[in-house]
Amino acid sequence: MSRLQFDWDACLNLMLQAMQGLQQGLLQVLAWLHLAPQLDGQPAWPFALRLSGEVMLIDRSVARALLLALAWLGGALLLLCLALFWRRRRWLLLALAVVLTWFAPWPDASLITTAATPTSFQSAPHASTAASIVRGEQLYRSQCLACHGADGRGNTPLALSLPVAPPNLSSGLLWRRFDGDLYWSLRHGKGQMPGFAERTSVEERWALIDYMKANAAGVALRDTGSWPRPIALPDLAVGCRRSAVTHLRQWQGQRIRLVVGAAGANDVPGEDPRLQSVLLGAATGGSTGAVGAIDCSSTDASALRAIAIVTGIAEERLPGTELIADRDGWLRARSSGGAWSQSDMLCRSPLAGAATPTGAGPADASGIDQLIAAMDAEPVRFIKGGFVH
Repeated sequence: MSRLQFDWDACLNLMLQAMQGLQQGLLQVLAWLHLAPQLDGQPAWPFALRLSGEVMLIDRSVARALLLALAWLGGALLLLCLALFWRRRRWLLLALAVVLTWFAPWPDASLITTAATPTSFQSAPHASTAASIVRGEQLYRSQCLACHGADGRGNTPLALSLPVAPPNLSSGLLWRRFDGDLYWSLRHGKGQMPGFAERTSVEERWALIDYMKANAAGVALRDTGSWPRPIALPDLAVGCRRSAVTHLRQWQGQRIRLVVGAAGANDVPGEDPRLQSVLLGAATGGSTGAVGAIDCSSTDASALRAIAIVTGIAEERLPGTELIADRDGWLRARSSGGAWSQSDMLCRSPLAGAATPTGAGPADASGIDQLIAAMDAEPVRFIKGGFVH
């Protein structure tokens, strides 16, 4: 990708972030003024529409038109400021400002706005955790399995008998829509799906979303050999011998390696100074202290099940598996044991400035060094609902 294209992507990302921040800021101001009602503990969006970046990611001409219109508007504001100090040309400057504002080439409103729900800008009260994923799985099996199926594709006999087939939850749908809009669909229903407002709590609905995304990631990894869309490492409770750390989230900004051990195994890999390592599995015995050469182990009863869901691997086949999450908390690589290599990186950025060469890193670097270099050179820039997260 050329330098010019890279700069364009950066500019687009900045604009999308500004659009998102503007709307979230507006919502907070409205809530502070008591003009936005509270719904399930968070401010509700009071408008029927919201700004959307989905089309701009597909049709760059719309993004360019919006940037040009914003430039015209910026020029008009500059002329207004000059008019305050340049009295002799004030009316000319004001007239030019009006012309720029009136004739600014704004794209059609339908291309930059989309229907909103009251919960569009709501988010889960906490990051995805192993416990919430497993709780969501239990709810999914009791409430959703009959229609959506274990893989989320909706190919069940009940689903096929409906006038309108349910959406494919293993596709990119869950990543293209705002979490708040998914939450609204669960709360009030959509299409043939009934609402769950009376049957589930607020926490349970967010847990369902956590599970559906984790399950879709596992299905994609099993089918394609990669995570085509970013999936966050779920938070786990841990116990360490020489540290006061109790949860993975306390290592924010650091790379994390999960190592799944086997019961009674004595050959658990050791610590790695480049990564924060955590041992999972029966080898930990559920104790609050670490086992073997790794200082920290998981004390979370839901850990193995959650990792099995995210990776699409049965729990009994997990021993020996290692996962690496980058500094931003995204799961990036998986190994089934042995030396790491470039092929173990299973999540690559769709907005990377340039493809990372296979030989990234020093010529004498080990496989893990090359993998880390590739991850750092190609950070995830996740687009959700048209916005960078």
